[in-house]
Amino acid sequence: MTIDESFDRSADYYDDWVRKGLPCYEEAFTTAVELIPFGPEDEIRVLDLGAGTGLFAWHVTERFRRANLVLYDVSSKMLEVARARFGDSLDRVSIVEADYRGLDAVDAYDVAVSSLSIHHLAHTDKEELFRQVYLALRPGGVFINLDQIEGSTQGLRDLYWETWLEKVRASGADEGKVQESISRRRELDNDASLADQLCWLSGAGFTDVDCIYKHYFVGVFY
Repeated sequence: MTIDESFDRSADYYDDWVRKGLPCYEEAFTTAVELIPFGPEDEIRVLDLGAGTGLFAWHVTERFRRANLVLYDVSSKMLEVARARFGDSLDRVSIVEADYRGLDAVDAYDVAVSSLSIHHLAHTDKEELFRQVYLALRPGGVFINLDQIEGSTQGLRDLYWETWLEKVRASGADEGKVQESISRRRELDNDASLADQLCWLSGAGFTDVDCIYKHYFVGVFY
């Protein structure tokens, strides 16, 4: 199953699932938005890579009401949910149904964000995407990526996995959705280590690179 087919199937319930399937949801997204170094009244241009239902972009607009958004995703059904979410403000939102690996923008955005998406790519594609994002940002711009991290040892990978299962089931998530997520992770995920992701970001040209927040296998990269 391809990534777009998988997420087309989950579009109707994705927002509910991610709140249960990401035990650190509130802290992670709060941290991600806090890292945007602009004032709440600034008219910033924001690129969301793998935007899905527009959840990360929506969190951005909660703080930055005058933000102009460009949402990239390959899942048409996820983007339908995003259109409905931003129905009253589509004059500030552009939706692009396309593979963001074809991103071709220079000096166009103040902020680039992504959440739980880039880990699906091959590692070489991750490196190249980071270079393209760097080129797409204006001077002073930032890239904030909320994404998965592979444990550096088998013991850590087991710890991350077992803790995730325990927390998700404790959240009251439907077991069918849990099993669907497990299948999707095994089939489509390609997590990279913390060290590799920081190295690739630095290699792309970014400065002040760090993983600002980390909760087991989830990190907010800046």
